[in-house]
Amino acid sequence: MENFVINNPTVLHFGKNVISKLPAIAKLYGKKALLVIGQGSVIKNGIYDEVISLLKKANIEIIEYNGIKPNPVYNDVDIAAKIAKEEKVDFIIAVGGGSVIDSAKMISITTFVENSVWDFYENKIKPLKALPLIAVLTIAATGTEMNCFAVLQNNETLQKEGYAHPLIYPKHSFLDPQYTFSVPLAQTSYGIVDLIAHCLEYFFGEGDSPMSDKIAIATIAEAIECAPTLLSDLYNYELRARIMYAATIALNGWNSYGKIGADWGVHNIGHVLSLICDIPHGASLSIAYIAWLKYHSKKASDKIQKLGHLLYRDPSIENTINNIEQFFKSIGCPINFKEANIDTNKYSLILNTMLKNKVGGEFYKLSEEDITNIFYLMSA
Repeated sequence: MENFVINNPTVLHFGKNVISKLPAIAKLYGKKALLVIGQGSVIKNGIYDEVISLLKKANIEIIEYNGIKPNPVYNDVDIAAKIAKEEKVDFIIAVGGGSVIDSAKMISITTFVENSVWDFYENKIKPLKALPLIAVLTIAATGTEMNCFAVLQNNETLQKEGYAHPLIYPKHSFLDPQYTFSVPLAQTSYGIVDLIAHCLEYFFGEGDSPMSDKIAIATIAEAIECAPTLLSDLYNYELRARIMYAATIALNGWNSYGKIGADWGVHNIGHVLSLICDIPHGASLSIAYIAWLKYHSKKASDKIQKLGHLLYRDPSIENTINNIEQFFKSIGCPINFKEANIDTNKYSLILNTMLKNKVGGEFYKLSEEDITNIFYLMSA
């Protein structure tokens, strides 16, 4: 087990009606906020109106930036950061899912530089400071509400990258499972795949930390247990709460301590799929993970056997992969290009972009031959 330090500065408010605390919290950070939202779902489901009403009670002046895309682009961050700078906002409030909160995280540090946000991703600059960020989560999936990661894509260079820095932890995150009631069935399923994928990235990462692995497995088991009933009863508060909590645990560090790091190879593959095909992040991961597991059935045999033993009490590699594949299919998630309705005309661009971006993991490195073989498994 490796040495580690635990320091997660995000204050998480979880449960029914926790948003009532927003006025008091918001006042701590100033009088003028940049409100960041997506493409309208929070307006339709009423969450936007509730947040606006609470901010008005706190006499917070609101500058709004809307239109963040499900697969967020760096251009929106640059525009929003310029607005934040010109308006001299004191803090940011992000209301939405992972794409909105990730964008807000990067707005928070881009406001203080003259560069494009993409320069952070290319390691040309480092953040100087950040605007305080308050997150109001509306979908259980990415875990961004309690971590220092943010993913953006660059459609000009065909890159989708993750960035990490302690300055982009949210100061406070509000998680009310009721806010996820309106998330459609498909998006709920994709969120479940996303949280499972985060756990697997750490499980297949480098290093040995039995307790962290057990936390990852318990989180996956929780998702598998809750999913069938939740997907037939989307307004079930207890199940929404359990999935929301699981998604947070999956990427707030609890399943990483004592390990050298996560692998992230599957996420790197999935990022290319969502970049080229504009499919939901969770859908890209269900496709990529099955192909990755099948391809690594020998290279990662020990870890797949351990996964099967801990998760299914069955160390069989074939059965373990099949069980995960059948679960993804049972909740309506694609496990190949055909099931995701990916146009065959895009296949060559997908492969070429995977090769150009040298997709691969931190632990399980991928050669060009590896990448090509995984591509063919996804397209089979």
